Amino acid sequence: MLAAIQDFFRLNIEPDSGAGPGVHGLQLAAAALLFEVMRADYDEHPDERATLERALRQAFSLTDSETRELAELADREAAEAVSLYQFTGLINQQFSAEEKVQLVEMLWQVAYADGRLDRYEEAAVRKITELLHVPHRDFIRAKHRVLDEKP
Repeated sequence: MLAAIQDFFRLNIEPDSGAGPGVHGLQLAAAALLFEVMRADYDEHPDERATLERALRQAFSLTDSETRELAELADREAAEAVSLYQFTGLINQQFSAEEKVQLVEMLWQVAYADGRLDRYEEAAVRKITELLHVPHRDFIRAKHRVLDEKP
């Protein structure tokens, strides 16, 4: 598993990014948290997966193939994870307050992608937000920004 992650970043992202170490782990951690929200209601809707991949592509400026590979790796990481702390801890160390709020907004986008908000999805977003130490007011504002964007 670790080799697959390292190969993905070495072959697809590192040569072009010029980014410092840790960026790839942060992308994987953020993607894994999105998968946690998508799985929270035990119903993986295709619109949720599409929204998740679109959010990753935009947030990290990835190509379609890089996005798919990152999503596949994050999917496996999230499925094998024992707790959220391995992801939220890394993000807490490296993300700014603004970046954390952007991530919370991405979580809401995935939660609402299928046209409804399940209570388990909301609980997952709330838990992740608390673990990221994002203030409640920013949690609510991010939710309303996503709702305002919905048709």
